[in-house]
Amino acid sequence: MLRKNSLSAPAPEQTGMSPAALARIDAHLKRNYIDAGRFPGTQLLVWRRGQIAHHAVQGFADIERQRALADDSIFRIYSMTKPITSVAFMMLVEEGRVALDEPVHKYIPEWAHLGVYQAGVTAPFLTRPPARPMLVIDLLRHTSGLTYGFQQRSNVDAAYRALKIGEIEKAGTIQSMIEDLASIPLEFSPGDAWNYSVSTDVIGYLIEKIAGQPLDQFLQQRIFAPLGMTDTGFFVPPDKAHRLAACYAADGRGGMVLQDDPRTSSFLEQPSFISGGGGLCSTAADYLTFCRALLNRGEIDGVRLLGPKTLALMTSNHLPGGRDLTEMSKSLFSEATNAGVGFGLGFSVTMDPASTMIAGSAGEYAWGGAASTAFWIDPAEELIVIFMTQLLPSSAYPVRRELRSMVCAAITESNL
Repeated sequence: MLRKNSLSAPAPEQTGMSPAALARIDAHLKRNYIDAGRFPGTQLLVWRRGQIAHHAVQGFADIERQRALADDSIFRIYSMTKPITSVAFMMLVEEGRVALDEPVHKYIPEWAHLGVYQAGVTAPFLTRPPARPMLVIDLLRHTSGLTYGFQQRSNVDAAYRALKIGEIEKAGTIQSMIEDLASIPLEFSPGDAWNYSVSTDVIGYLIEKIAGQPLDQFLQQRIFAPLGMTDTGFFVPPDKAHRLAACYAADGRGGMVLQDDPRTSSFLEQPSFISGGGGLCSTAADYLTFCRALLNRGEIDGVRLLGPKTLALMTSNHLPGGRDLTEMSKSLFSEATNAGVGFGLGFSVTMDPASTMIAGSAGEYAWGGAASTAFWIDPAEELIVIFMTQLLPSSAYPVRRELRSMVCAAITESNL
């Protein structure tokens, strides 16, 4: 097991970054988000050229009790669970136990005759056969035809909401979700479009079926324990409950209201629904360990998660025809919507930085979580950035876009 990251004192000059520019990011977050009452607190971690370049913790973990945010505060990372689940699945691909071009109904027989929505408000819906079966790769890249109820775009979304599929507070079990989805049509024929969805929850279900063990056990044995990610899991145990941050929701008026009290949170108990798409809690230090393994081509300090070729495959754009999200997305909401950004196997992938109109590098890969957490990895610049806070929804403020610009502005010695 790896020794946990200590989040030691940063050394920006040694990493080719400007201390003054990095300090401006902290001031920006404090002035525009914390002091303005938009975020409770923030944690920003920048890793470059093999060491911490910047680490800052500001504000509160729990405003009601005036508890300060700390280095080891535990956050609901929601959809930042997706890259971890995707990496776990690709371990099984590397072992020859599943292939990306296999039909999903090989593992979920009750989905063999899923149709594509044509008309109807409630079941039974009018459907048509898909142009081709849903493939495993469709789940990893969100071209499956599945959706999220919170998209609130179609009658299919409404059917998800009626059955509480893919909600922030998970209902039922992963098995009940799979059974419920067998009764709801697809939004579109697999491969025809991109739609942010419960696809990664289904990937978690496939891991359970193929590996023959619950997803939480698989992740613990294959990723968390080997990497020493001791603060990452699907619930926060009693001895760590005091470290769980409160979660807030934007009130629509520039302020926030308490959404999940850390004293009574559902994340304090083992959930019935183990969500590979959004169920994990973690810390900045733990997530940095995971990201370091990815940046180092799948390995860290003798612990290998994936081979370099597999990771290269995952971080390539897999949208059909080499298109970007603006060309293929049907989503009213996702964690990435910029032009010039495609999607790989579990990550958004920057193809053309000029089209994004944000400083960065081709080949960056990233994702975020519903409570405004985010990370990105820039292999060309040997850079990892992790941002933690707890505010729903992540679309409330353009903080991720601001952080990308400001972090890139702090680079004084570019590798490009």
